[in-house]
Amino acid sequence: MNFKQETEKRTAYIEQILLSYLPQEAGYQKTVIAAMNYSMKAGGKRIRPLLMWETYKMFGGKGQIIEPFMAAIEMIHTYSLVHDDLPAMDNDEYRRGKKTTHIVYGEAMAILAGDALLNLAFETALSALIDVDVSDGIAEEKRTARALMVLAKRAGIYGMIGGQTADIEAEEKINETDEENLIFIHKHKTSALIQSAMSIGAILAGANEDEIIAMENCAMNIGLAFQIQDDILDITSSTEILGKPIGSDEKNKKITYVTLKGLEQSQNDVAKFSKDALTILNSFNNKNDYLTALVESLITREK
Repeated sequence: MNFKQETEKRTAYIEQILLSYLPQEAGYQKTVIAAMNYSMKAGGKRIRPLLMWETYKMFGGKGQIIEPFMAAIEMIHTYSLVHDDLPAMDNDEYRRGKKTTHIVYGEAMAILAGDALLNLAFETALSALIDVDVSDGIAEEKRTARALMVLAKRAGIYGMIGGQTADIEAEEKINETDEENLIFIHKHKTSALIQSAMSIGAILAGANEDEIIAMENCAMNIGLAFQIQDDILDITSSTEILGKPIGSDEKNKKITYVTLKGLEQSQNDVAKFSKDALTILNSFNNKNDYLTALVESLITREK
């Protein structure tokens, strides 16, 4: 398997799905729609829809019911980045090598664009209920409803927003932030959407309860390793490679895994969390070699 070629092929397919759900830039609201589309088209690895799709296939999922969820989770992720970049949050001027949404469209329009993407995400995901396979009847309907609940919960106060809240408050009490607090932030701010992606993939494919729980744990470890690696890159990489400013955590007086535990221990913990994730993936009879390679690439990435 040529991992790079396979990733490019899959990412191109995901881009087509995303574009099909983006609104037309017309009417009195066209400026906010343009800001939304600018944010969605700014690029990115499309990690969450990739993980969702590959998990879905690993558990035997077939059909297109997964597609609106793939688009929805990327909309939620993108809205969170638009809001993260705002002056009230991280105050960043670049994202994915391009000017951030509030720099291009203004702060007010960026706030509205983020809000609109979150709303569009659920409008998009709910469209899956219309396409439920009648031959599968109530079973697929229940799976779709459960997937919607997972999407909402992992994006909300018990997921990403909860983690973001703890992250903001940690800035005000930087000397009081400990490992438990930081792990909570990483589990909720980063792992939650990855858990959402992989859980939804498993749920919609008809995985059993033990398999769904295993994938949630796998995703939690992926998220922790991914975020700690992000903290490492923030001090060891460059703006040219990352496509965004380095040292932004220090600038915003944020405690990170690296500042708390040091670079060497952080690298060791990335290896531990990634090993735990891969152990879970390899425990299934229905292997997905590409998914395993994808997880390995996320942990060792340089940007």
